[in-house]
Amino acid sequence: MKNAVLIALLLSGASASTALAGDRASDEAACRSDVRRFCHQLHPDAGDNAFLSCLQAYRARLSPKCRKVLDDNGV
Repeated sequence: MKNAVLIALLLSGASASTALAGDRASDEAACRSDVRRFCHQLHPDAGDNAFLSCLQAYRARLSPKCRKVLDDNGV
């Protein structure tokens, strides 16, 4: 559930001040550009699994910071 919430917030563009706290804000920032770069074709309503699958498909090309976020969250 934690991973789904993290991915949903990353992809929805939710404000760090309203949706995230502490390290979660830096997690969102770490992956935002990768989500825009690799997963832009997905509709926001595609669901958490679609976005997570997209990031996993491009894992080797993700920024080191975003890969770390996925690793740290067991994804």
